[in-house]
Amino acid sequence: MVGSFKYWEDCVDLKDLEAMWMDDEVSSEWLEAGEMRENKVHLSRDPDGEPYLTRTEMKAVVNIVVRRHFDSHIDQGMINAIAELESDRQILAMQYDKKTKETFLGLMQISPKTALWLVSELGYLSHGVETDPEVLFRPFTSIYFGAAYVKWLSNFQESERSEEFIVRAYKAGTKKATHKSTLPYWKRYVSVKESLRSRKLLDDGPSLGNASAFGAPHAQNTDVDYWDSRTSPEDMEQMWNHPEVFKEWTKSGEKRGKVRFSRDAKNKAYLSRVELKAVAEIILSKYFSTKAVKPTFVCALAEMVSMRFVCGLEPRIGIMGLDYSLAFWIYMELGYRAYKLEYVEDLTKPFVSIYFATAYLAWLSEYEGRERAPQFVVQAYLAGPKNVNLQETEAGPTWLKFEQALSYYEEPKRSHGSCTIM
Repeated sequence: MVGSFKYWEDCVDLKDLEAMWMDDEVSSEWLEAGEMRENKVHLSRDPDGEPYLTRTEMKAVVNIVVRRHFDSHIDQGMINAIAELESDRQILAMQYDKKTKETFLGLMQISPKTALWLVSELGYLSHGVETDPEVLFRPFTSIYFGAAYVKWLSNFQESERSEEFIVRAYKAGTKKATHKSTLPYWKRYVSVKESLRSRKLLDDGPSLGNASAFGAPHAQNTDVDYWDSRTSPEDMEQMWNHPEVFKEWTKSGEKRGKVRFSRDAKNKAYLSRVELKAVAEIILSKYFSTKAVKPTFVCALAEMVSMRFVCGLEPRIGIMGLDYSLAFWIYMELGYRAYKLEYVEDLTKPFVSIYFATAYLAWLSEYEGRERAPQFVVQAYLAGPKNVNLQETEAGPTWLKFEQALSYYEEPKRSHGSCTIM
């Protein structure tokens, strides 16, 4: 059953699908993507080919489940944020805990054992998990049991519990709700929940291209005005010591301690090409001197994904357009920790964004243990390594766009028919 999840119809009942179509944001998103009521609705696929819910779909499923089964007495933002952390909205997400020997399934990463307990002890009978644990892969089922567990935690031992207790207990059980091991999870949750709120404000307000508030707690955050508020003193000193930056900043009348970002006609902060190249050169010389990545390669990608805007362009975050979950994976799994990564807004700091992007490029350049061509790295960076079209040559649209961006920083090397990362 699970392997056949290609369409929404494969994993939801008709009444649930109709409820999705009745949601204005979902129907708009589906119609814009070419879906039609008379046909089956395709599930979105991530770069690895795994089905996932868009944030619009996720929000709608949570809203429908909470209204239908919990009288709207559950914080929907909490459910959305937990799903983002637990599964990255991947429907078929599955993890096995060697210590407890439990398997966790679906959007909310609920184990069959927990689901059966919720059924037998608390009477949550709306979904037939007793006969088939794999129903936990179904979006509405997963959210239903995840919300039920959250509701139980919120009144654990007949005492009203804080949001922090609930979230940390959801991660590791009630005994570890105050243990230091669950504190990082809570911090990530706060950041993700705030990020989802910021995205909603952008959806309801500024246009798609206006990313001035992206990833920030408040749309009017004036911290974006100055380099110094988004850069460490050490890195600022390196910028001042860079000859081209020094010349540019001095010419424009900037003073130490209060260097302004450049702004476009719509008042959006961006980096000049001199500034961008300087940051890339500093990052590579300090942390990646042995890696096969050039500053100009990094700069060209920044041109493509963000047009050099400090906060990025929706839906990508920051100047290098990294998703928070990907950057956090680089931080945790690959061990790149020269810069802290606690909040989504950290990725709107130029040095932080370029640092984690360069780490990702270095990883992609040796993906699966072999040296990769620049064309592969560019496609993989933009769409994920599992989604690279190996048939796209130098004449492909993505590569041509990259070469154009690269030309702003150096002449493309055509002696071997391509440019290089090295």
